[in-house]
Amino acid sequence: MFSFIHAADIHLDSPLRGVEVPEEVGREEIRGATRRAFDNLVDLALREQVAFIVLAGDLFDGDWKDFNSGLYFTQRMARLREAGIQVFLVAGNHDAVSHVSKAMRLPDNVCVFSPRKAQTRRVDSLQVAIHGQGYASRAVSEDLSRAYPSPVQGFYNIGLLHTALTGREGHEPYAPCTVDGLRAKGYDYWALGHVHRREVVFSDDPWIVFPGNIQGRTIRETGAKGCTLVTVSDGRTSRVEHVDLDVLRWNLCCVDVSGLRGQEEILESIRDQLHDVLQGSDGRPVVARLELHGATPMHQRMQAGPAHWEEALRTLAADLGGDDLYLEKVRLRTREHLDLDTLIQSNEALGGLIASLQGLELDVDGLRMLDPELEVFLHKLPTELLIGDEAFAPTDPVQWAEIREDVKNLLIAQLLKT
Repeated sequence: MFSFIHAADIHLDSPLRGVEVPEEVGREEIRGATRRAFDNLVDLALREQVAFIVLAGDLFDGDWKDFNSGLYFTQRMARLREAGIQVFLVAGNHDAVSHVSKAMRLPDNVCVFSPRKAQTRRVDSLQVAIHGQGYASRAVSEDLSRAYPSPVQGFYNIGLLHTALTGREGHEPYAPCTVDGLRAKGYDYWALGHVHRREVVFSDDPWIVFPGNIQGRTIRETGAKGCTLVTVSDGRTSRVEHVDLDVLRWNLCCVDVSGLRGQEEILESIRDQLHDVLQGSDGRPVVARLELHGATPMHQRMQAGPAHWEEALRTLAADLGGDDLYLEKVRLRTREHLDLDTLIQSNEALGGLIASLQGLELDVDGLRMLDPELEVFLHKLPTELLIGDEAFAPTDPVQWAEIREDVKNLLIAQLLKT
């Protein structure tokens, strides 16, 4: 019997986006989050006395040029070498353009698979065969798994691959392949990377697993993060378990303020929910995005003074969690607390306008019909609006639905003021 660790998407030294920490503040939980999470991985390997580790791509973070990242990684690999633990890794799309990975000299316990063709590495003492191929360039459009070697008979066979499978939301469709195609290879375990959310795609004969990344870096990467610890007995996978490695958690905290009538009542409700968020973080600091939604009589006051509300909410978070709770962003998505059906029936003119606004359809295709110059306008949008986690996507129907609701609520509120 032996065990191994499957991890992916380390993104060493990648900065956490949405958390501002002054230089003079020594908050290692934030500044060195990816390193501390990787230290947890190394400590787990030593504690569990695993036979080896497989890393399924994106060890580094693109063209990040800090060569201290490479030195740090090499030092941690040396620790594993002293314990007799081997490491097998494939380059992912970020590694393919990494200056650090190209210049780095690794200890002899680390095996990097070729980006030119699929290879097999054998661990004869354990009767294990690991098959893999790295990325030669950032964008890989072909199914790399098709060229992976046949399984070694009598061995426990692992496929190591950086892929989006048939596609995963929020991830580029690199190295596309299918579950049926992977299963047809006859391997015992597929160690996948690229998708940052843990997912057991298929279990038992074979196991196909995305472990997720080891540390969330943006609000899109909420919840616990870590690696997969696999136990092999008599040549078969006997246990597959997730192990948390992250040092801080991201959380999207949505608070329904419907029916709440005053600021204190709203703040108390928010405090209760943020308290629950902290309680569920297993003692880790939390970076939260706070969204208020629902119909409330406080809507107008919120919209008139968003800076006041944001300051009040940040003060509340600091009072509640101290250094263990950060607000990444505050969003006020409330709407007017109105009985629109009664208004429509009681005032013919105003009711007609409100009814028209309720039926308003707004999307990019409809706007193109109203204004042929819309396409020109969209192409003139600043680049910063079109990139990043909060990017505006002109063809995204979900974003247009949100815009439509905001426009309706704003216009209805203005009508009721007159």
